[in-house]
Amino acid sequence: MKGKFITFEGVEGCGKSTQTKLLKDFLEKENIQIMATREPGGPIIAEEIRNLLLDPIYKEMLPETEMLLYMAARSQHTGEWIIPALEAGKFVICDRYYDSTIAYQGAARDLDRKMIDMIRAYATYGLVPDLTILIDMPAEVGLTRISGRAIDRLEQESLEFHKKVRAGYLKLAEENSDRFWVIDGQQEISAIQTEIRNKILELMR
Repeated sequence: MKGKFITFEGVEGCGKSTQTKLLKDFLEKENIQIMATREPGGPIIAEEIRNLLLDPIYKEMLPETEMLLYMAARSQHTGEWIIPALEAGKFVICDRYYDSTIAYQGAARDLDRKMIDMIRAYATYGLVPDLTILIDMPAEVGLTRISGRAIDRLEQESLEFHKKVRAGYLKLAEENSDRFWVIDGQQEISAIQTEIRNKILELMR
């Protein structure tokens, strides 16, 4: 039996990582085989690319370079980890996937969407998530949440940039309503997790 592939998306500070961990813990308690991972990242090669992408010292990185590095990390991640796990019947939950590239490099960096989609299809071996959970909130709220910590290269972008990212996500959710599920990220953490668990149980049925 093929496993299910669930991705989390949203602006910086929306709580994706927290909800990914809570969902992982819940599914493990339900004795469901699960692999929780993140992008960029996962296998060693992809984690090394992550370091390049997010290090603030690389301020001169061009949008095209950025997009191609994300896709390279994603290709390794998908081929080495995600597809084998799904073929083994596992639930895979991923903190970001290719929708992040469409929102960040497409909507916010203004790279050509058709080009991104073409490279994305190749880099992911045609894999599409079964469910994408968009934890939505205003960009300024998310940035306020991360203001007290060391921030990476993407997090250092302007508020206007992050507003474009959010707009890109909401457009994606509208275009892919069969796959996207949008949840209000300004609720309490426990309330968000309850909604997510109910949605996942519905997906499993």
